[in-house]
Amino acid sequence: MATSGTAPRDGDASIVTTKVPARLDRLPWSGWHWMVVVGLGTVWILDGLEVTVVGNIASRLSEPGSGLAITDAQVTGMAAALYVAGACTGALFFGWLTDRHGRKKLFLITLGVYLAATALTAVSFSFWWFYLFRFLTGLGIGGEYAAINSAIDELIPSRYRGRVDIVINGSFWLGAVGGSLLSVVMLNTRFFPADIGWRLTFALGVVLGLVILLVRRHVPESPRWMFIHGRSEGAEELVEAVERRIEGERGVTLPEPSETITIRPRKSTGFVDIARTLFLSYPRRAVLGLALFIGQAFLYNAITFGFGSILVKFFGVPSGDTGYYFAVIAGGNFLGPLLLCRLFDTLGRRPMIAGTYVLSGALLFVTAWMFGRGWLNAATMTACWCVVLFFASAGASAAYLTASEVFPMETRALAIAFFYAIGTAAGGISGPLIFAELTKSGVVGDTVLAFSIGASLMVVAGLVAAFLAVPAERRPLEDIAEPLSARAAAKAS
Repeated sequence: MATSGTAPRDGDASIVTTKVPARLDRLPWSGWHWMVVVGLGTVWILDGLEVTVVGNIASRLSEPGSGLAITDAQVTGMAAALYVAGACTGALFFGWLTDRHGRKKLFLITLGVYLAATALTAVSFSFWWFYLFRFLTGLGIGGEYAAINSAIDELIPSRYRGRVDIVINGSFWLGAVGGSLLSVVMLNTRFFPADIGWRLTFALGVVLGLVILLVRRHVPESPRWMFIHGRSEGAEELVEAVERRIEGERGVTLPEPSETITIRPRKSTGFVDIARTLFLSYPRRAVLGLALFIGQAFLYNAITFGFGSILVKFFGVPSGDTGYYFAVIAGGNFLGPLLLCRLFDTLGRRPMIAGTYVLSGALLFVTAWMFGRGWLNAATMTACWCVVLFFASAGASAAYLTASEVFPMETRALAIAFFYAIGTAAGGISGPLIFAELTKSGVVGDTVLAFSIGASLMVVAGLVAAFLAVPAERRPLEDIAEPLSARAAAKAS
């Protein structure tokens, strides 16, 4: 077992040399890693459940006897916009705190915010109460994206990082499948009264969140964050404990890593340093991040903002049955990351990111063309959407992976938050303004145009990735982007 400690270099107590990153990256997969994945990654299932349930209960909330005086348009319009605004705000605010105060403290706080806000949504008695706690629910979920993605990438060995991150982000759609099917049961008045079923749906999200919180309590702080923020001894002790556990679990002696990194610890990184790093030190990567997040946001909104009305208006599907179609689409979204994730670590980031983006955009163009020609029915349209989103979902998950791994350690959480907020705002603000108007018109040409806009931006993002994507597969995070604290140590030497 490696026990190399952190030591001052050249007599300067403010500069330390450590093997912590190399020790984490050389660990074999173990039950400890599964604990990290379950404790941190399963929250995306809650996010998918949350978003889908609200969309499906909109019509029930507007009905007499629901116990809440609110219209369908208020649920899918203002409440949805406030959820998006909360997610963007939460990502930026909690992302900043995550880089300053640590991954663990924030991934416990953000889940706590989500749980409290969801529980209080379940007891809504007025539209303003519903609005307020939809915003706060979004605040918690947005904060989760920054805290969780940064923690996962810093704890998972480099050779597994891509596939784990892709599947975890794709698990949003597993929650969407559950949300679609759960709504069918919970909104059935044969089982629950009209004013109870939708409240119990939110309450179930709270129960699942509490289970995740119990597991998450055992997930440690990121040792990478610890040694950069002056807690070197704690980082060494934590990694040593993990090594002992894995050696006992697998009955092996871990080899001593040779790679070291020398840093000057810092307590925090200011916004000026972060902005300079993102846009002056890594401008090509910043362009890549913006292209990927905006592209996937528009493609998804081109489909999801109108899928229900398209099925109803063009194919005569009863409005009460659209949830079944959405469950099928959500299943395709999850299968993409699940089946393609390994290729991001083996074939490589650049070909896989560019390929999934360009291919999904091209397939949506083909879908738009066939729809415009009148060749599709409800089943075949759903099948086309499934194929498009099979590739798009893997690409969208790779956008989060990219933002997390291509910028220095000290800026990681806020970088994720920044690009997430831009993409979410593009989808949550521009998306409804553009796509909802086009798809609800009932004119075939308008829907074809909506599909074509989303497809075009996805293809453009894929072409950007073909030139700018970083070959980060199986590489330590510190090799992909040198920590700012390491640069400071080099200057001081």
